[in-house]
Parts: sequence; structure tokens; C-alpha cells
Amino acid sequence: MVNVFTWLGRHIRLAVQFAFTLLTNGYMAGFTKGTIYTGATKFACVPGLNCYSCPGALASCPIGALQAVLGNRDYKFTFYISGFLLLVGALLGKLVCGWLCPFGLVQDLIHKIPFVKKIRRLPGDRWLRWLKYGILVGFVILLPLFAVDVIGQGQPWFCEFICPSGTLFAGLPLVGANADLQQTAGGLFAWKVGLLIGLVFLSIAVYRPFCRYVCPLGAVYGLFNKVSLYRLEIDHDKCTRCGACRKACKLDISVFEQPNSAECIRCGACKKACPNGAIRSTFERWTKERKRQDGRV
Repeated sequence: MVNVFTWLGRHIRLAVQFAFTLLTNGYMAGFTKGTIYTGATKFACVPGLNCYSCPGALASCPIGALQAVLGNRDYKFTFYISGFLLLVGALLGKLVCGWLCPFGLVQDLIHKIPFVKKIRRLPGDRWLRWLKYGILVGFVILLPLFAVDVIGQGQPWFCEFICPSGTLFAGLPLVGANADLQQTAGGLFAWKVGLLIGLVFLSIAVYRPFCRYVCPLGAVYGLFNKVSLYRLEIDHDKCTRCGACRKACKLDISVFEQPNSAECIRCGACKKACPNGAIRSTFERWTKERKRQDGRV
């Protein structure tokens, strides 16, 4: 038991990622029967990518839900999903990506596979990072709104043509468990499986390529990183600009210069690596201040 708690203490983020993935995808009967859970909780959204069609999903993905509303001929705006994204972003920013996203966990595990040389960034990284914002605007918002059929109904373009998370957690399990789907799976399914396979191989060498360059949900949360309640702070009296934080950051962020970069997923590696304890979160500061005040009382 002591060893279990020791492991949890050293791998707290990994433990939270696994726990949240199991919690939000806990409908085990869906995987055995090849069905989709349609209970009351499916009307709620979870913070990370969590495909509605995943056999185990107990709730919905905010990106999928947003497209469903925007593509509906009767509704063109959703107060619930917009408010949900604003609330989560304002509280946590991209901490969601680092701690609560099932597909983020998958990429983390894949990147642990040994490789000849791990690549810090792809060529053209500076420009590729803008791709996810283009996907957010184009595939998630504009196409469902304006590329409609004869009755005015749009499609969930990102989910249907791009999302590798949906392919992994929903497409493959459903097709594998349903003979009828196996007969009808065609070129589109092959395309998405190909995208997933390519991303898996890329994730071995590059840390979280989907999060860096493709994910529209991460693009939304990244806009809040500088203003969210959870932020990173640099104690400039302690910081020597040694670069240890950047060396530890798998996303290659100069944390001492940009502690709240829109790319940061709040994994905590920089805080652990800092030899002078110069990096802390706003939550840690508030906790210390509260303890100090209680001590005075």
C-alpha cells in the first residue's frame, strides 16, 4: 500500500488522467455490446475531447456538441456550450489538456515509446501552431453554419473528417463490434484511420502533435491561459534564467519568458525542474497566503 501511494505521489498527473478517462468513459456495456450510452448525463459536456459516439462515454464532447448546434437548421447559437467553454477556460485554461483530456493521455503514453531521436518541434512549428485556430474557425464554426444541405442542415465537419480521438475511442470500437458497420465502412473511415495511424507514429517522435497543431478545443482553452484563475507565476528574485524550465518542457516553451503561453498544458514539468523554486501556480500562492493568514489568527 505504501508503494502505491509513493507511485501516486510521483505520478499524480498520470493518475488523474487515468482516473478522469475511466470516470467519463465508464459505460463498459457499450464496449461489449457495441452500443452508445444515451442516458441523462449525455446532455452534459466534459472539459476534454470525449466523443459522444464512444461506446463508453457518459457525457459529450464540447466541440462535437457545438458543431451539432451550429449545424442544426433551427438553432445557430448555444448559450450552454459557449458558457461552458468560457467557464472552464476562465478557471483552468489549458490545464484541461494536460490533466483531463483522454486523447492527451493517449499521446503521452505513445510518446514514452523509445525512438531513435525525439524531436522538440517540427519544421515550420511557428506557423503550424496557427493551424488549430484555422480548424476551429473553419471546420468547427463556419462549415457547420454555412455548408448546409437542401433542408438547411449542416454537418459536424471536424468530427466527421478529422478528429482522431473520435476514430480511436468511437469509430474503431463500434466498427469492431458491429458486423453491419464493418460492411458499410468505406473511404471516409479508411481516411480517418489513416490520419490516426499517422498521428500515432508522429506522436512517438514529437510530443503531443495533435494538441500542438490540430486540436480546436485546445485552441479555445489556450486563449484563456494568460487570464485564467490558474496561471503560472515567475518569482524574478529567484529566477536565474538558467533555462532548466525550457529544457524540461516537452513543448519547448521558454517558461521564464512566457509562463502562460497559449501552448502550455500546465503539466508541471517546469516547476519540478526549476532548481530555485522560482515557478509556482496562482493556486499555490493563494494556499500559502491562506496558511499565513490562519497562522496569524
